[in-house]
Amino acid sequence: MQRRISYITLGVEDLTRSIRFYAGGLGLSQLKSPPGVAFFDLGESRLALYPRAQLAADAGVSAGGSGFSGFALAHNVGSREEADRLLHGITAAGGRITRPAGPTSWGGYVGYFADPDGFLWEVAWNPGASRSRTRSSRVE
Repeated sequence: MQRRISYITLGVEDLTRSIRFYAGGLGLSQLKSPPGVAFFDLGESRLALYPRAQLAADAGVSAGGSGFSGFALAHNVGSREEADRLLHGITAAGGRITRPAGPTSWGGYVGYFADPDGFLWEVAWNPGASRSRTRSSRVE
């Protein structure tokens, strides 16, 4: 997998409060975002705020207890096939698939895995993303 982070997604309890904190308190530049999520520009990557329970459900894990740490790292790829290839090698590399890749309601293609320590990663193909923000991925 290429060594970069596309999105840092934090599962938050109160989205409005968190938007105020990151935009007002930290002065991050908020990007145009659909309802129910907030995106901030971090230069080469983005910070996303998403309701904790919904993010956990999206990843296929429990929002409470030790099943969900409150955030997921995201790695965007250039195609559905690239997402499938990357996820295919995860278990051999010591990770665990928490949600097999599949189509999303917004037209993309997403799957999740946990690394050996349980940190969640989303592997996503977004048909609307610029190719310059996605590059070939592989697990070594």
